[in-house]
Amino acid sequence: MRKRAAVLFGAAAVVAGSLTAVPADATTSHPAAAVRAAGVSWKKCGTTDHPTLQCGSLKVPLDYRHPSGRQITLALSRVPHTAKTYQGPLLVNPGGPGGSGLSLPSFVASSLPEAVAAQYDVIGFDPRGVGASEPAMNCAPDHFKPVRPDSVPSTPALEKANLARVRSYAAACGRKYASLLPHIDTVDAATDMDSIRRALGARKVNYFGYSYGTYLGAVYARLFPERVRRLVLDSIVDPTGVWYEDNLQQDHAFNDRHRAFMAWIAKYDSTYRLGTDPARVEAKWYKMRAALAKHPAGGRVGASELEDTFMPGGYYNGYWPSLAKAFAAYVNDGKTGPLVQAYAGFGAVNASGDNGYSVYSSVQCRDTAWPHDWSQWRADNWAVYGKAPFMTWNNAWYNAPCAFWPAASKPRPVNIANGQLPPALLFQATDDAATPYEGGVTVHHLLARSSLVVEQGGGNHGITLSGNACLDKYLARYLTDGTVPRGHAGPADAVCQKLPDPKPQGAKTSAAPTASGASRGATLHGLLGFR
Repeated sequence: MRKRAAVLFGAAAVVAGSLTAVPADATTSHPAAAVRAAGVSWKKCGTTDHPTLQCGSLKVPLDYRHPSGRQITLALSRVPHTAKTYQGPLLVNPGGPGGSGLSLPSFVASSLPEAVAAQYDVIGFDPRGVGASEPAMNCAPDHFKPVRPDSVPSTPALEKANLARVRSYAAACGRKYASLLPHIDTVDAATDMDSIRRALGARKVNYFGYSYGTYLGAVYARLFPERVRRLVLDSIVDPTGVWYEDNLQQDHAFNDRHRAFMAWIAKYDSTYRLGTDPARVEAKWYKMRAALAKHPAGGRVGASELEDTFMPGGYYNGYWPSLAKAFAAYVNDGKTGPLVQAYAGFGAVNASGDNGYSVYSSVQCRDTAWPHDWSQWRADNWAVYGKAPFMTWNNAWYNAPCAFWPAASKPRPVNIANGQLPPALLFQATDDAATPYEGGVTVHHLLARSSLVVEQGGGNHGITLSGNACLDKYLARYLTDGTVPRGHAGPADAVCQKLPDPKPQGAKTSAAPTASGASRGATLHGLLGFR
């Protein structure tokens, strides 16, 4: 990860000044103030693993400026409190945008200390357009069907093919969801959260969000500051770069994280036989990529699909052993089966993924203005690619529908700066690729009285409730009585050391995380997903 935090300390306030300012009286003038939300009727929907889970739904206006107009439905889930001490609803969100949140309450409730979880109704929800909420979006089901053109537009023909794909996708969204697209964005999703609060009969809510969920939570807090009781943000989006600049910054961080993975493989040369020099291991990876661009593995894994497959390793190092095994099998033995299997597990997009990407695109393209001159995208991404080739162009095409989006975008993102909140608790790993470290530092400065807990050397995305007892101690203490750490040197208020990196599959080590911790980490990252 590139260390830019020292520069941002002084720059955050200046950059934030260019963002949309929400009026100080937003909580009384906001259209949602005129909407009365009915209560939620909860029904049992528990499973063997999560027997207490309940499900419900809530109708909200598609357009909060016209509360009596068309209604849409939000799908909700709940693990109810069981303790005599009740601290209210704890809304949880896994990120995305486009991530389903219905399974997250069970995970959060079972991963927190029992005495803490018992004091909250842990509430999950599918944001508008997502999953079980109605209507659920799916713009173009075959958009990620393999084999796609090589993501790196090294020839005019490849650039033309990729441009045709993203133009077609944007047009498909416009044809199918013309009436929906102007209302799929972070502000509307945050306003839906306040409708959920009212339906629950709560004067205030507690909130716990990962990844994009940190921006959603910060926007909610800006719109409705007096409704926030406690606020936990884990793996934090830089709100000053939403969304074009943030994606470019991701490219550098993912490249660094990919190189950390290559170094890990080199460390275990006795297992993977790919060499002891990380640079040479990386060269073999790019040689594999070049070969797959010409001859896709199993007719399914070309260069772009290979990037899709290895990109999750930048989110969670628990995937490294499986990915390294597939890499080694292809390079050393010419076996394509493990690579195809890895693609099926990590890279392939199913119907749920199609839905998530549809909402992801809609939110990102609507939230703020994007460049509409393709020459700017071309110049910016080639410049980044020269330093960070791993996923720059893959990421560019993933977001490129925003250059051609059929719905109008807002001129700039919300200014989340906030001096009206109780102390918020922020968690950030120093080597996080998806939401680089400086985003956590920036939000720490923008949210007065917030406290930042840093995982030193950590590279995973989503770090609490993932096996690190030091981080979880601060989370449990905060949810118990609102206590936040104070006083560590530098931007962080507390520092926890990262968990050890994984060992190759089958290796034994006393230094590895506990089985329960590793299991929770895998479960969490399965819920958070990628992108």
